[in-house]
Amino acid sequence: MPESEFKKPIDSEEEIKLDSALIYADWAQGSAFSGGSAKFEVGTVFVGNGAKIEVSGKSEGGKDLGKVKSVINANKFIGILDIPEDVEPGDEIYFEVKLSANSIDGESSRIPVYPAPLITNMAWSAQEARRGDVLKLTADVEKVEAGTEALVTILEYDNDGAHDKIVEIPAEIKDMKLEIEWEYEYHEDVDELPTSEEVDRYGASYNPPEYFFVIDIKGFRAGTEQESGLLTFKDYIEIVLRDAGGVPKADERYVVHLPDGSTREGSLDAEGKAIEEGIPPGHIKIEFPDMMQIDLPEDRIEQEEDRVADQVAR
Repeated sequence: MPESEFKKPIDSEEEIKLDSALIYADWAQGSAFSGGSAKFEVGTVFVGNGAKIEVSGKSEGGKDLGKVKSVINANKFIGILDIPEDVEPGDEIYFEVKLSANSIDGESSRIPVYPAPLITNMAWSAQEARRGDVLKLTADVEKVEAGTEALVTILEYDNDGAHDKIVEIPAEIKDMKLEIEWEYEYHEDVDELPTSEEVDRYGASYNPPEYFFVIDIKGFRAGTEQESGLLTFKDYIEIVLRDAGGVPKADERYVVHLPDGSTREGSLDAEGKAIEEGIPPGHIKIEFPDMMQIDLPEDRIEQEEDRVADQVAR
């Protein structure tokens, strides 16, 4: 790192020149896969924010990994280089750094390239989930040593491709398989549900969110095209109505007022029960027109999705 030496007395002014320099240029991983990608990081001093940087990826076997051109901010730059599928296993890759305006150049260390993993049969243990359900995520993984670490990312699917990351879960490959469990929780912002005014004006309605997962093994990603299939969020409420003595109120008429402004009507069965499927999260009001009204706040709905909302008429 550049050093400066002060030679004048401390009560006098001295102008010094700080030299810019390349501190490090390293890969963020110890190996890479053919057809995958590799993350790298460059650290500098005194180059100034906005300094232009060019990174060129290469292999010892003469393969071109392409170039990344950008600018330095806060003396650091992080980027990704794609590894061509024709880079031979056993070849080693590196990158060269140039900051022309600062007259700086340098070279990274080498990391080996391995055959790309073969990841197939990505699947959820179910096609639908409610809050609290424990789901199993599985995949077959070949050409990867046992004990290799992987990262599973669960994403909320968006038709426009702007998928929202829900959670990242570390995993380990065992017996050529990846298998983890995830307890489903609802992550969508309730405020984004359409209001009754929007429903009337635009015909908007609640669409249950859908999810898929992606597997990352040292920069090799699988599942970005929703190969796992889409997991759909489904919610319901179960209404049970009894009198003060615990006797079911059979055939009682009810109206459910939903967060999106819509309503559903029905009648309880002979046991004083009814189930309404596909319920959006948020504040729900259950009305028994011939008896009473019951408000269910959002937190109550979230906590009791799979339990009976036992309403007692007094």
